[in-house]
Amino acid sequence: PTLLCHGTPQMLAHYHHIMEIRQELPFDIDGVVYKIDDLSYQSRLGFVSRAPRWAVAHKFPAEQGETIVHDITVQVGRTGVLTPVAELQPITVGGVVVSRATLHNVDYIMDKDIRVGDTVVIQRAGDVIPQVVEAVLNKRPTDSTQYRFPVTCPDCNAPVERLDGESATRCTGGRSCRSQAIEALRHFVSRNAFDIEGLGGASLELFYDKGWVKNPADIFRLAEKSDEIITLDGWGEKAWKNLSEAIEKRRVIDLHRLIFSLGIPQVGNTTAKLLAKSFQSLDALINNAMVARLPDKHKHDALQQDEKADGAFENLVSIDQIGENMAGDILHFFQNPSHQENVRDLVSQLTTIIPPETILGGALDGMIIVFTGKLSKLSRDEAKSQAEQQGAKVASSVSKKTSLVVAGLDAGSKLKKATELGITVLDEDAWIAKMMTIAEQSKQDNDNQNNDSQPHHTDTRSVCNDVSSMSEKSDSTQQNSPPIQGNLF
Repeated sequence: PTLLCHGTPQMLAHYHHIMEIRQELPFDIDGVVYKIDDLSYQSRLGFVSRAPRWAVAHKFPAEQGETIVHDITVQVGRTGVLTPVAELQPITVGGVVVSRATLHNVDYIMDKDIRVGDTVVIQRAGDVIPQVVEAVLNKRPTDSTQYRFPVTCPDCNAPVERLDGESATRCTGGRSCRSQAIEALRHFVSRNAFDIEGLGGASLELFYDKGWVKNPADIFRLAEKSDEIITLDGWGEKAWKNLSEAIEKRRVIDLHRLIFSLGIPQVGNTTAKLLAKSFQSLDALINNAMVARLPDKHKHDALQQDEKADGAFENLVSIDQIGENMAGDILHFFQNPSHQENVRDLVSQLTTIIPPETILGGALDGMIIVFTGKLSKLSRDEAKSQAEQQGAKVASSVSKKTSLVVAGLDAGSKLKKATELGITVLDEDAWIAKMMTIAEQSKQDNDNQNNDSQPHHTDTRSVCNDVSSMSEKSDSTQQNSPPIQGNLF
């Protein structure tokens, strides 16, 4: 049931009403969603990756139950992370039979002191993911012992390690570990990567164990084993023909899919698209990563710095949403000789589709702009869109390559760094005024063009509309914004 609410009390009242009649509804729900009932505000607020900023979910309390932990097993993931799993006596929670629940990491187990044989409270987080809430201590067996996390990988027996500041414990075996290798192959054929239909987990395990597919490039050489594949249980000429056609279709692949498929830590689908757009080829990304290095924060003498290496690192952190931590993972991946060999082998089997380059001609062509602090008259997405429409790149970190910083209220370290580097800084009002000037100039240029002249590259309609609406909201009350430094234009 939908209701137009006016204020938080009415929203919460409706939430509790829906929770009371939940069992009477002809469909399953796990909460309510609050949405802003104004399309213009929705447009301004935009999205974060796939989630809208103009809507938020309010989940119902999870249903709970008690069961027994029969065992604690450990799974090894694609990046080598060891994840403990509670093997439970099956129990029905929220209409679903639960027999396993993740225990996340060693700290989770130790903090809750979960042991084999314990009676535990189970709930489905968000009515979806089984979760161990706590151990019922008064039902603990008298002979129970504290769980000891393995010191070697349960799959390949390689030593495990836990880096300072991380909660994860990882297998050090790399792709020589069967679990890591198979999970990497699963990721490679997943929907947002190569999306090879008919090549599921069971088939990958079978082909891996037979030695036919040890790395992604081997998938594109499976035709060499076709005579053997068609003799396997569950296979035949038709099944192989379908798989072969699905594989051949993926020899031509979008660059962002290729980057995502590599399984670089922290690089999801959205980041892969940003990297593809910025570097335009895998070679360019790899060459940049090979030259780059993490900045040495202990070196204060600029002469001690390798400008080429530092510049290559800045090429990464100047991309919006990529910070130093993620950039470090990208460098470590491509600087690994084993990964380099596998990537070269894979690329030799493929034709890569390069994303279209940004259309040139905007007033901010070639500029790198950073937005920091709280913007009161524009949403962050609006400001980014304005900059990108005029040909600028929006970055998340300030570096020597940054052209301009737009600083709102409570701007912190980025504003300080921009000041130290002598980078031009504009406050929000100055940015809006400058965008108005650009939009008006562009409109005037378009009006002066002859009918047979070449079309102007700048799209002024959205700039005019967006900036005009923002300027109308600028009142005479001045905010405590950072001062304008220099004159960029």
